[in-house]
Amino acid sequence: MVVGLLIGGGYYGNMLYSRMYGKNVQLKQEKTFIYIPTGTDLDDLTGILMSESILEDTATFRWVAEKKNLRGKNIVPGKYEIVNGWSNNDLINHLRAGNGRLEVEVTFNNVRTLEQIAGKVSKYIEADSVSIIDVLQNKDTIARYGFNRNNFISLFIPNTYKMDWATDAGEFLSVIASNYRNFWTEERKSKAKALGLSQSEVSTLASIVQAEQTRHASERPRIAGLYLNRLKKGIRLQSDPTVVYAVGDFNLRRVLNKHLEVASPYNTYLNAGLPPGPIQVPDITSIDAVLNYEKNDYIYMCAKPGYEGYHNFSKTLDQHEQYAREYRKWLDKEGIK
Repeated sequence: MVVGLLIGGGYYGNMLYSRMYGKNVQLKQEKTFIYIPTGTDLDDLTGILMSESILEDTATFRWVAEKKNLRGKNIVPGKYEIVNGWSNNDLINHLRAGNGRLEVEVTFNNVRTLEQIAGKVSKYIEADSVSIIDVLQNKDTIARYGFNRNNFISLFIPNTYKMDWATDAGEFLSVIASNYRNFWTEERKSKAKALGLSQSEVSTLASIVQAEQTRHASERPRIAGLYLNRLKKGIRLQSDPTVVYAVGDFNLRRVLNKHLEVASPYNTYLNAGLPPGPIQVPDITSIDAVLNYEKNDYIYMCAKPGYEGYHNFSKTLDQHEQYAREYRKWLDKEGIK
């Protein structure tokens, strides 16, 4: 009888050990990632693991999970790395209370609108594009951060942002605002003040500079100097990218006279000074190009003929018109309309 109890106890002990510490994560690769949404319960979590073909034995996972209280607040949403060969105990310890939660890297380059920001960011975090744009277009939110609808986009500085995958729209915006405050150091603020521009106006001018020179950042300080000269002299900026923005056709390859007549506060051929806000999200290089502009006497610029992406700069209208004729001739030759 004693022998039977010992054998039975040994069997039961081995079974418990196997359930707890036996290999139960069987992957075709060394590791994989899972995403646990907000509000996930144990049933949901088990479903996620099954859908990713992570568990060799679902029943033993659930048994150990219940014993180790993997439920409620102990199931923390986020991105997790799962390693091949783990036991139930390894997996549950990794998931329990968010112990193995990873950060994601969020980027948004080459965007023109808040809608585009929402679309790009929603690919990295749990918040969807609808919830993000609802926050970004909220009047009270915009005012709370000290912006208006036109210049709010200057809050968004392209960078690599690290945050939890399970980040909602409001939390995302808080991270962006914190980065904005850190970016605008006292030195940068002082340089903006010396230019007679607000931080948002610097971003607006930087967006134009970047749109004018998308390929060669080394030319941006010169372009910034040129536009600052025009602002100081009260000359309209007459920037083609602002016209493209006003027209709303971002595939437009050649700005024609009819486009210059489009009524819009963003059309700098019709309106003096800066437009009401950025025409795209300027990167750090472009913002710093404005703050550290090249001091020059240029008033005009025109793209050089060819596909290299550089510009001719002029101090006089006669010289500019000569460059412009050469460029139009090249456009006609290439059939660019």
